[in-house]
Amino acid sequence: MLRSHPSNCACTNRNSDRLTQKEKELHLEISSNSRREFLRTAGMLGLGMGAGGGLVTPMAAAASSTPESNLEEAGIYANKAVKKGNASVITLLHTADIHSQLSIHDEFFIENEKVVYKKRGGFATLKTMINQLRAKNPSGTLVIDGGDCFQGGGVAALTEGKAIVPLINNIGYDIMLPGNWEVVYGKEMMMKDMFAYNAIKVCANMFHKTNDTYNGDLIFPPYFIKYIGGSKIGFIGYNDPLTPKRQSPAYSDGIQFTSPELNVSKYIRLLKEYEHCDMVFLLTHMGLAQQVGLANMVEVKGVDYILGADTHERVRSPIEGKYTKVTEPGAFGSFLAKLDIVLEKGVIKDQSYQLLDVDPDRYKPDPEMERLVENARAPFKAQLDKVIGKTKTPLVRYYVIETPMDNFITDAIMWKFKPDIAISNGFRFCPPLVPDPSTGIAEITKDYLWSMLPVDSEAKEGLITGRQLWDWMEKELQNAFAKDPAKRFGGWVVRFKGMEVKFTIGNEIGKRVQHINVGGEPLDIQKNYRIVACEREGDPDTTLCRIEGVAGAKRLGSTLHNMIEEYLAVHSPISPKMEGRCTATDAPDTLLTQLMGVGYEFR
Repeated sequence: MLRSHPSNCACTNRNSDRLTQKEKELHLEISSNSRREFLRTAGMLGLGMGAGGGLVTPMAAAASSTPESNLEEAGIYANKAVKKGNASVITLLHTADIHSQLSIHDEFFIENEKVVYKKRGGFATLKTMINQLRAKNPSGTLVIDGGDCFQGGGVAALTEGKAIVPLINNIGYDIMLPGNWEVVYGKEMMMKDMFAYNAIKVCANMFHKTNDTYNGDLIFPPYFIKYIGGSKIGFIGYNDPLTPKRQSPAYSDGIQFTSPELNVSKYIRLLKEYEHCDMVFLLTHMGLAQQVGLANMVEVKGVDYILGADTHERVRSPIEGKYTKVTEPGAFGSFLAKLDIVLEKGVIKDQSYQLLDVDPDRYKPDPEMERLVENARAPFKAQLDKVIGKTKTPLVRYYVIETPMDNFITDAIMWKFKPDIAISNGFRFCPPLVPDPSTGIAEITKDYLWSMLPVDSEAKEGLITGRQLWDWMEKELQNAFAKDPAKRFGGWVVRFKGMEVKFTIGNEIGKRVQHINVGGEPLDIQKNYRIVACEREGDPDTTLCRIEGVAGAKRLGSTLHNMIEEYLAVHSPISPKMEGRCTATDAPDTLLTQLMGVGYEFR
């Protein structure tokens, strides 16, 4: 049955695609979209569905409004088979990594090799846009989210995601995938939030650990089958198997992750050979590099598209792997990926993919959603709208190697605690904050602080040797630039103040670092250096920011939020910028993606 993951031996079944009789029977329950019948069967088989149950009937398509028109769509609907009624158009609308960004915000673009900023996103804008696009093909449209939805903003953090759920339900998503940050409030809260979504949930590689009530069962249904436009479409979900290493380990307590290649071929075979799906999609939250690596694995043969997420990449043309194509729809609700496919008797006759801006100038924000967002913020409005500082330069976090936003954060750590080295993780979340052209100033609110640092961790210090520092830097560069995509974390290069690092991306593992200076002097591998970073819940006391064997480690009694507010009270307005703290010999300081060599460009 679905318990294909015995915790101690899953790796021995890497290429297994055998289907048990119970699995063959269970897939019929899932494909029928019957909540009662699926839960009855799941109960007999011991499948843990968590609080609130599992499969539910998808939300009905939204009411009509004026659909957008463009050349890509015109070409699809001009297809002869469609015009004659012999073929149908299937439309998939895909968001991911919204990170609870409820309102219209600044967004970063590269145009004519220059940085420009525009207003994008907002739940009310997104709802209007989805309604208009769905109205063009109401019976043939599915709306999908790829994870990292109820974490990343103030309202989400202060309600542990609960306040975001009704907003997503109001948009009317059909399928939801958990992302790596869905675990941030712990397993129980993840299950309560995820199962409160009206949409179908899918994930084939998140399991209850064997020592709890559910004894190793899948947390979510592994796949979903939908009749749409006269065709049968299958969706299989996968979260990032590296989540327990990337996030604070305590977040994933009680959850075990496995790699997609352990069971994906089995589910593909089930959907193709037994269910006779016309198309199969993987919904993944693994990062673009891992997803392109997966597209080159024979285990995914038979998959039509990998609809990816996690690294906030803006894929404007599907990336061709050996066995399938890969897309990713940007982040923060600033973008919506739209895939139109013409199917005639199960055969693809035409297809069109676009990455569309969620543009408030084009899509008038939905009044109902505006009220819902206002109501969600109301209990916390005074707190979240409090201005804690100002900036004269844009706070940006899109660059892979060094960012103004993290330079500001590490400046604050250095000011507060005066270590040799201050460290900030290589996050990509948080939209930019851009000064108003008329005043030259942007106000930093408490809500924006929650977007920058969505977990208010305590600061922690410790002593490490120069040798430990060098070896750790090599490991962090491997996490970002491993030649094997499956070994790349979704985050970018770790950020810091107090040292300068030069490295070479293209070198072999362990040979990337060229030199390190600390305090303006060459690194002494025998010397002890005092470092300060944030505590990661669940790490051993002697581990700090993934550095193991730290001496004299102790918590400092101050959270990062308090430290930032103290710093801004003294130094506002700030003007952080790129300073060359970390540089690569074979890439520009403005590098915007960790995936190179496949023709992809972030813009």
